[in-house]
Amino acid sequence: MATDPRRLAVLLAVHRAGGVLAAADLLHVTPSAVSQQIQRLEAEEGVAVLDRGPRGATLTAAGRILAEAAERIEAELVEARKSLAAMEGELSGRVTVAGFQTAIRAVIAPAMGVIAEHHPGIDLVIEEREPAESLRRLREGDADIVLLERDEEADAHVPRGQRDVVLLEEPWRAVLPPAVATPAQLSDLAGATWLGAEPGTAAARALGRIAGAVGPMTVRHVYYDFDVALALVAAGQGIGMLPALALQGDLPEQVTVATVPGLGSRRLVARHRATRREPGPAVSAVIDELLAAASGLDLV
Repeated sequence: MATDPRRLAVLLAVHRAGGVLAAADLLHVTPSAVSQQIQRLEAEEGVAVLDRGPRGATLTAAGRILAEAAERIEAELVEARKSLAAMEGELSGRVTVAGFQTAIRAVIAPAMGVIAEHHPGIDLVIEEREPAESLRRLREGDADIVLLERDEEADAHVPRGQRDVVLLEEPWRAVLPPAVATPAQLSDLAGATWLGAEPGTAAARALGRIAGAVGPMTVRHVYYDFDVALALVAAGQGIGMLPALALQGDLPEQVTVATVPGLGSRRLVARHRATRREPGPAVSAVIDELLAAASGLDLV
């Protein structure tokens, strides 16, 4: 009896998700439907493909062989779709996007599935890099789109032959340690101790702007990664200046996030080459999808 490739896809989902229940969520079907497909696969092949135990289901040796075959089939189908897209004149080609953690997590990653669905011929490559390295790769043609951050009053100079597209303007938030009362206005933060941000970052420029409004401030430590800033705030070391994107998801219980008038905003921009030939259709399509993903964000 020939193996039904659809059952292999179900087995692959169980393998990737880590169990029948998680695979059902991934495939948007009931757990019983997943179990039925696995049972039929085992009947067709005459082997057990899952070890079912109290902690869930894991692949047997035979199951791993079939899951690997399913991965190869999936990869071949992806390549076939790209070839068909090129034949039919759809957008195709590799587009490399270089960015930083919060931008990749909140904007690029959610857009990847949509880009794959709308433009199957585009091979999207994501690189997490420091801004200076990202800009170097853009200049040298190794990256097509670079995601950058700017404080609201930062110099918006863009080199000749490049163009910035504003994806998102997100508010800065004050992240407070347990001992600091929630401020109602910017002047309430006068004399407070702040965490220092890596020089040259949008957070550092924003902190300098705030110092001009509230007067001299005490600054301790230096952070680059926002997770480090949250850990220092939770430890009572000072107030953090973080953008809304960095505060999505679970936060340490000890910290308080405050919306304070006058903190301003951080701009997330996508920079690309702008010449007679660039951006090409594929790069333009990716930028459009990033704009759509950014516009759908709910920044609390």
